[in-house]
Amino acid sequence: MDESNSPQSDYLLPGRVYDILKWLALIALPAVAWLVGVVGPQWGLSHCGELVTTINAVGVFVGALIGVSELKTKL
Repeated sequence: MDESNSPQSDYLLPGRVYDILKWLALIALPAVAWLVGVVGPQWGLSHCGELVTTINAVGVFVGALIGVSELKTKL
């Protein structure tokens, strides 16, 4: 089967992008938020609470992008 007659993907995001965003949303961003929340105050990092909230908000946004991609395939 060549590229001209291959079935088109119904996903909004390409597979590799989806995998990277999923890894970011489920593993990397929550781990970074936890690290900033725990270590930041010990090192005198200002606005740790705001940083943790922002990192978590980015994680939720990335998760929403993934969800939209998944939802598109089910419609």
